[in-house]
Amino acid sequence: MTTTPEQSIALLLLIISQLPGIGPSRARALVNRFGPTPALLEADIDALRQIPGIGETIARETAERLASPAWRQKAREAAEEQLARAERLGAAVVTILDPAYPPLLKEIYDPPLLFFARGNTEALSLPSLAVVGTRKATAYGKQATEFICREMAGNGYAIFSGLAYGIDMMAHRAAVESDGVTVAVLGCGIDRIYTDPAGRLWPKILERGAIISEEWIGVKPEPGNFPRRNRLISGLTQGTLIVESDIKGGSMITAACALEQNREVFAVPGSIFSAASRGANFLIQQNQARPVLCAEDILAELDPARNPAMKQTGAPEPLALDIEESCIVEALQAGAMHIDLIAEKTGMKIDALLVHLFELELKWIVEQEPGQIFRKRTPRRA
Repeated sequence: MTTTPEQSIALLLLIISQLPGIGPSRARALVNRFGPTPALLEADIDALRQIPGIGETIARETAERLASPAWRQKAREAAEEQLARAERLGAAVVTILDPAYPPLLKEIYDPPLLFFARGNTEALSLPSLAVVGTRKATAYGKQATEFICREMAGNGYAIFSGLAYGIDMMAHRAAVESDGVTVAVLGCGIDRIYTDPAGRLWPKILERGAIISEEWIGVKPEPGNFPRRNRLISGLTQGTLIVESDIKGGSMITAACALEQNREVFAVPGSIFSAASRGANFLIQQNQARPVLCAEDILAELDPARNPAMKQTGAPEPLALDIEESCIVEALQAGAMHIDLIAEKTGMKIDALLVHLFELELKWIVEQEPGQIFRKRTPRRA
């Protein structure tokens, strides 16, 4: 069914994304080694062993699957079905090799190999701000969201959010009503817009913006999908604004992702007596978020022309990670773990692993705890 080079690449990447144990970092390593060609599907265990981040166990299991005609046929059929479903939706399958792939997203350590997009993919590369918050938004939170998003949209910024109830929905609506651009990043298939089943908002989002997801078409909104989704919301944007959030919740995960990605984090301060503002106030208190009272406070940080000090010094460059470092950080997404378990998950030998962990400590990304336990560090703002 594939006729264009772009479709052939999308089909190939959809196939390898079905390999167990092959996350974004290892998938990129495979593509770097073999190229986006059918040769990738012919890789044997000896070739796979030589790829950084792929150890003996994963190399063997991957080689066995690639050598299995039954597995390859099943994987190809599933990939072809996704392409067909995307075509029926009028959606694009944007791969990391596609010119339409957002440059900002490529900068994070675990960019998705591909994602599905409905609407205008050019919206993904506009000046942008992520706006997230609680599903149980207060009148204050909704008013603050509308006030700031209207101003940001009027200044040419695309508003990214998760199309969840509460703050997210208000952010999208404010952008749409201001004739601005907004992008919804889902934690399910792009065909399952469960928060707006009547279609009061999402068709308007598609008129100028987009709806995207890393999840395959048809995937339901499972809880495990949303942390992955949150890293995309922050990774696609120059900065993330937290309007209302309790200490725990998806918005705080998005803020943590933005900090790890070296993106700006902003927060709207709220009442010290409101549970809905505890998370935002905490981020401000810990110097992890800049307090904002209006859109101009955000624009002064994101637009150097509005901030002479920033124009002189520039924003800090995101830290570049090699494949091995990316695999380690990806493994530590699950939480703190012993060096032996990190070695098992990454397929690296202990001596080489210690070198990479030391480099990550110098980059202020990983920290060591007693007993050779390592975890990702939560950055602080100066």
